[in-house]
Amino acid sequence: MKGQKYFAKVASALAVTSILLAGCGSSEEEGGTNATSEDELTVDIFQFKVEFKDQFESLVELYEEENPGVNINVKTVGGGNDYAATLKTSFSSGDEPDIFNVGGPSEVEDYRDSLADLSDTKAAEAALEGTLSGVTDGDEILGLPFNQEGYGLIYNKRIFEEAGINPDEILTHEDLVNAVETLDSQKEDLGIEAVFALGAKETWILGNHLANAFLAPEFNQDLMEAYKSDTVTFEKGDEMKRFLDLQNEYSVQPTVSLDYSQQVEELFSLENVAMIQQGNWIYNTVHEMDPELAENNIGILPIPVEGFEGKIPVGVPNNWVVNNNSSDEVIQASKDFLDWMYTSDTGKEFVLNEFKFIPAYEGFDTTKIADPLSQEIYEYASEGNTLGWVFMGTPLAWNEEKLAVRMQKYLSGDLAWEELETQAITEWENSRQ
Repeated sequence: MKGQKYFAKVASALAVTSILLAGCGSSEEEGGTNATSEDELTVDIFQFKVEFKDQFESLVELYEEENPGVNINVKTVGGGNDYAATLKTSFSSGDEPDIFNVGGPSEVEDYRDSLADLSDTKAAEAALEGTLSGVTDGDEILGLPFNQEGYGLIYNKRIFEEAGINPDEILTHEDLVNAVETLDSQKEDLGIEAVFALGAKETWILGNHLANAFLAPEFNQDLMEAYKSDTVTFEKGDEMKRFLDLQNEYSVQPTVSLDYSQQVEELFSLENVAMIQQGNWIYNTVHEMDPELAENNIGILPIPVEGFEGKIPVGVPNNWVVNNNSSDEVIQASKDFLDWMYTSDTGKEFVLNEFKFIPAYEGFDTTKIADPLSQEIYEYASEGNTLGWVFMGTPLAWNEEKLAVRMQKYLSGDLAWEELETQAITEWENSRQ
């Protein structure tokens, strides 16, 4: 049976990969193929979240059916820098989208002259307290949150149980080390290649999420405090280093060549590793690969941060914004679509059950949160066991293009950790001058 399950998973993996390759081409995805007649309004959306691309395009089709005078074109470009760079190119070429995404105050500042005020939208009124802090300028609300997300160490419950590990007892770094060593000593019996799959090729995994867990306490978990800070001191730099070292030492190698798809699809979803540093956004992908694993055998462990044990980072991953350079009619049509997505019965149903989002808005029945990972993260958030997402408030591109690149060099043995911190501090301070 194990052999049958393995080959079934491999076939599923190949099928998913084939679909992605067929659709991705040069890493760009376009949806919305309806012809545009002269009496239709066209809204061009440029968004980054590849995990819900198909579901989002399905929602757009429903909206177009309910609103026959509006044609919506969706382009999806995933992967941190790829999205940011492609968006910049679109603006510089004059091919500006009507709706696009910004991460936080640094990107809001970068696109400030192109952002419409959304304070008159129903969605802005329904946004949960604190979710608009990074996109508010005076009386103007310049963005609407996608959702709430949380991350940590996603683990395989079956593997932990077979290894005799109780995940509830893993709170400190020492607890995690003991669990990792236990898993590593039983690799052959457990049928795993390694304990971790560290996707260090992805700069956002290193520079955004891993680093954030150890930077958040330095800025009192406050996004805007990080945004206004002239410097960073790496108060918990030693903790950041040891957590990175632990993942790297017990990971499938080489980590600097391991990307998101390999990490989530080939290694975790095929049960070749016990843990990966990721968030609830992976659920749909895991479910496509192995519904049984997704529904019954995955959980989340907090990243151990001294003084903040048992807490996971939860925050708004990105925001929708509307281009102020679009026509008045298109700006209004863009606002209407965003309102419909987050306040209509149809939209809310999709957000919960198809996108599998943790809502960032009032008016949702949170008892119907669709997947166990999101449910677990919502419980952490509702109980106040969270760390802030301060990486949205760092200097523009600092996390990925500066810090993460140096973390990759450190993992490759080309840079000492002390040099990494010194260089990253200098680059932060230079950006804030």
